[in-house]
Amino acid sequence: MPLLDNSSPPMKPAEYAEHQILEAILDKSYGPGDALPGERALAQSLGVTRPTLRETLQRLAKEGWVTIAHGKPTRVNDYLAQGGLGILTTLARYGDYLSADMIRHLLRARIMMLPGVAGIAAENDPGALLDYLEGPTPSTDDPVAFARFDWELQLLMVRLAQNPVMRMIFNDFTPVYHVLGERYFTCQKACVGSMDYYRKLTEALRSNPAVVGELVAGCMTDALDLWEAMT
Repeated sequence: MPLLDNSSPPMKPAEYAEHQILEAILDKSYGPGDALPGERALAQSLGVTRPTLRETLQRLAKEGWVTIAHGKPTRVNDYLAQGGLGILTTLARYGDYLSADMIRHLLRARIMMLPGVAGIAAENDPGALLDYLEGPTPSTDDPVAFARFDWELQLLMVRLAQNPVMRMIFNDFTPVYHVLGERYFTCQKACVGSMDYYRKLTEALRSNPAVVGELVAGCMTDALDLWEAMT
């Protein structure tokens, strides 16, 4: 295994060490089960002190990227199988490494969770959802603003469902969704479809909140189908 790049970074040593190690894992220079270089060699290749490297590796181990064992090499984990939600937050900072398969998994996870959340939210406080939907809507020419509007609607549903565990899960999804949503809403068909969804959701909240969960499930499935067609 080659040592990691030690080009001069515009960041603090610990941040730089973490960035370089994560990039080496994400670009598969170090795959699941591979051993990282020894502490002395790795610290030298990164241009950081050994205490700084230890601190960095401990942080990565807590998140699930690597396993540290006393007297043995630090090994890369199968982070998709062994990591926690913190992995998603980190992956969002490395958007180029969010594979099409990973995005599909995220969209399918949303289909499993959000319809039930939306149904409870509509039962608890349909007025709050209506207030949001009847407020200013973003331009379909601005994917960043559109993604923000769409995600804030989903977070509002989660808050109104009053389930703190679900709130923590969706809070961890937030940085990933911004990366995904900005890509998704560059497609005009995605924007048009979402505007139609917002209209149908508004109508359902006014006339029959009991169908909101089913409506959201249909929209989330359509979004997955469109993403798969885009990729």
